[in-house]
Amino acid sequence: MAVNVKNGFLKVENKWNNQELDQPLQILILNLMPTKEVTERQFLNILAVLNQDVEVTFLYPQTHHFKTVDQDRVAKCYCSLQDVYDNYYDGLIITGAPVEQLDFQDVDYWNEFLAIKQWSTNHVGQTINECWASQAALYCDFAIPKTELKQKLFGIYQASSINPNCRLCNNLSRFVNPQSRHSQSLINRESLPTELTIVADNQFTGPLILHSDAKRQTYLTGHPEYSLDTLDTEYHRDLAKNSVIDAPANYYDRKHQIENTWQNSSIQLYQNWVDLIESEEFNYDRKAIAL
Repeated sequence: MAVNVKNGFLKVENKWNNQELDQPLQILILNLMPTKEVTERQFLNILAVLNQDVEVTFLYPQTHHFKTVDQDRVAKCYCSLQDVYDNYYDGLIITGAPVEQLDFQDVDYWNEFLAIKQWSTNHVGQTINECWASQAALYCDFAIPKTELKQKLFGIYQASSINPNCRLCNNLSRFVNPQSRHSQSLINRESLPTELTIVADNQFTGPLILHSDAKRQTYLTGHPEYSLDTLDTEYHRDLAKNSVIDAPANYYDRKHQIENTWQNSSIQLYQNWVDLIESEEFNYDRKAIAL
């Protein structure tokens, strides 16, 4: 099918071609990544190959002080919460952010993040939280704290177990996921909150996917949207800074070529998510989201 953008860097710069769509799902993306344009394209490329038409609106935190992009440029290309406050969306995606080494309360847009989370409970059908956003959302939703890792978790990791009873796992017998983070949520597998389920697990990295039916939230601890060269770019960026870092695990083959082992499962996961959105739409009014 196809994906259109209502705003964003790619739209303003005429780098994404919109098409005529048939009743597209309305997806809001809170883009917290510093690489705004790159991140837009990564998510749009995944959404563009799904079986449903999608229309995307990009959101940004007004209270964030940007270091790598002009604040006025972001405000011109993106919506704020105030701009979309009266709107209703089928889905919300909250990206990762390079702030995982900060305490949640020390993130300059933390209060706005909480406000967006609260607003979404009555304005959004299903939400995906990725990487840092998954840690922040698990803390917000279940009071699960995070801890800093001794060494950056960096590479491609496959789920060692997948919950076959979760609708997010349809046709997902194998899940492979890029990871790039300095912290992790303190998940106790033996005493999970009642409303939280581990969907895909890995004994080394911790859970890769968690989900809450009751809260209509999916928590992805990595970056399924990453393109082929993203970890390679991060690796050489860190080497240029003289950072102590190992090459991303399970990423290069023996000839040091990149193997894209995660794209198919990433697309299937997002397909299952939009299928979940469509199945839930039979149970709620877009203007009265509560199930």
